[in-house]
Amino acid sequence: MRAGLVSGRKKKITKAERLKQLQEEEERRQKEEEETRLKHEKEEMERLEIQRIENEKWQQLEAKDLERRNEELEELYFLEGCFPEAEKLKRETRLLSQWEHYVRCDGRPDPSVPQEINTFISLWKEETNETFENVIVKSKLVLRLIDKLKLTLLETPLYDLQSKNIQYQGSILELQELLYLKFNKATEILLRQASALADLDSGNMEKIIQDETVTLHVWANLKKNPRYRSVRFSETQTGFEIPRILATSDIALRLLHTHYDHVTPLNLVPASLQKHTSIVSPLVKEEIKNVDAVISKEFQEESKQENESNSVHEEEINMEEQGETEVQMSSVQEECEATKCDLEMKLLTQLLLIENVPEKPYYFEDNEVDLYQFTTLGGVYHLDILELPPQCKPMKGWMLVEILKEGLQKYTYPPETTEEYDTENAFPPIKVTLEVQKNVIFFEDPKVARWDAEGKHWKTDGISSVYYKSEERLITFSLETFGPVTLLQETHINMPFQSWELTPLDGSKVLLTVTTVFTELQIQIKENLCMLASIKLNDKKHSSILEGIWMTPLSFIIALKEVGLNIFPTGHSHFYVVINHKVREHLTKEEPIQNPDWALLMFSGERAQRLRIDEYSEVFSETLKEGSEFHSTLYHMVKDFASKEAMEKIRNSNCQLIDSVCHMLFSTRLLSYS
Repeated sequence: MRAGLVSGRKKKITKAERLKQLQEEEERRQKEEEETRLKHEKEEMERLEIQRIENEKWQQLEAKDLERRNEELEELYFLEGCFPEAEKLKRETRLLSQWEHYVRCDGRPDPSVPQEINTFISLWKEETNETFENVIVKSKLVLRLIDKLKLTLLETPLYDLQSKNIQYQGSILELQELLYLKFNKATEILLRQASALADLDSGNMEKIIQDETVTLHVWANLKKNPRYRSVRFSETQTGFEIPRILATSDIALRLLHTHYDHVTPLNLVPASLQKHTSIVSPLVKEEIKNVDAVISKEFQEESKQENESNSVHEEEINMEEQGETEVQMSSVQEECEATKCDLEMKLLTQLLLIENVPEKPYYFEDNEVDLYQFTTLGGVYHLDILELPPQCKPMKGWMLVEILKEGLQKYTYPPETTEEYDTENAFPPIKVTLEVQKNVIFFEDPKVARWDAEGKHWKTDGISSVYYKSEERLITFSLETFGPVTLLQETHINMPFQSWELTPLDGSKVLLTVTTVFTELQIQIKENLCMLASIKLNDKKHSSILEGIWMTPLSFIIALKEVGLNIFPTGHSHFYVVINHKVREHLTKEEPIQNPDWALLMFSGERAQRLRIDEYSEVFSETLKEGSEFHSTLYHMVKDFASKEAMEKIRNSNCQLIDSVCHMLFSTRLLSYS
């Protein structure tokens, strides 16, 4: 039994065997470490060799880029010559328009001429007893004058902006105030006839006057029936729910819906544009220098030819032609100065279109509408409770009327003092139902704001129980006090863009497609004109009054904003929209292909390169794509992989088309807001 236990034990390792085992383990460890070290050294040598090769290749590409930089920049300057040419054509168009207006001599004033617009305003002020229909007819001319002044302000070069800004904005404000005053006078004349226009059933007067730019709803409370609390205008859904105090008062309710906004303060010229009027970039200076040289050379050659021709004439004729030459020289110099200023301000304006304001310049009060974040849409609803003026009375074939010196007066609701009234609910909010303008697109339920005349801004307090019926295009809300009311939409509701595409069309046209969360816009561009080709809402075709109408880029941008299709960021937009710094550009030779490969390009301001990473890469890298090179501009970068036909089309494109496409790209800032 003992022997069995002894034999079952493990054999004891001797000291020599243990030392040998440890020595073998140490040798194996050293061998593994040596293999690891050699592997790391080899990998490091390979990495350094790859880096050396890449550095050499990088240096070669940099040297090659530097060698052809002047050539590429000269080619770019040549291409940029289209901008001053386009500006020259615009200036000629404006001068031609002024001349045609002068020749037409139809009595319509030129709003840019102070004497003409002041005379027009003075003469219209003297006109009295105009009916509402007459004022509407005259208002169409006034609105055209206002729009022309606004457009002129936006088109005015920066060097001439400061003086004209004050003049034009003053004329705009005076025309707006006079137009509203005329509507008030016409309303007073209409209300004097309320008794004669009373409805046979209700005994009250109801009147609707509708036009493409303004709609008037007037209700006069002649019967003062305390049970008549619901006012609904016939054949419409527009109406009011009035309290008992109004139902028993000599009042009239007026809803004047102007399809334009003359209430919001003018902000036509961004502050950034006014601050930069004296800035001239080195590139602009170089361009101006080149323009000077070209014009000077042309003038010298022309002058030399004239001198040779004039040598055979008598002294008197020489003196006469010398005077003509001086006049011509002065004309050429003036044209040179105009070209210089236009080129300088064109490039500066384009740069300022993509400049971000560093901070918000204004602190908003409680309930005040941030007009950088929200946009008024669908015009302004002027809601007024008016004191019923004295009525016309027939007497012996005459109509007698008492005309109050103070004119049309507003009824204060609620009154300033309420001590004589017993109940607390004697002045409840008035329920209002309004029809939303059909041509305007709201992508979400609109917000309602009221005008604060004292603070000169829109506010959202004093408004409750807002309900919007999108199908019927009706909005209902309760209002504590009457006054101008407007609807608001988020300014950046269509930003950031989901995608965009710029496609060449036949006949020197371009199609710009912008897709957002809610809509897809297709914009055609030709020469100096833009047109809304089609619009989709939620992947369904939508009809718009703007479709098929060609307009200049500025007019087109204004028109799109007015119908709610705002895809144009401002210098404040980066406070409300996350800017995408990852830019993708897709260029194909012919028709778009299915599942395209996207080429990622990077431009630092000094160098353009094609990146190795693709759109699915999680980590950004500036590593150059195999087989590509550095270039001084994106234009020359694209030349490496674009078709000959595409590049030929770029070089031969109309200068006005390039200018318009450039303006639209700067205005939409597609690269930053996609």
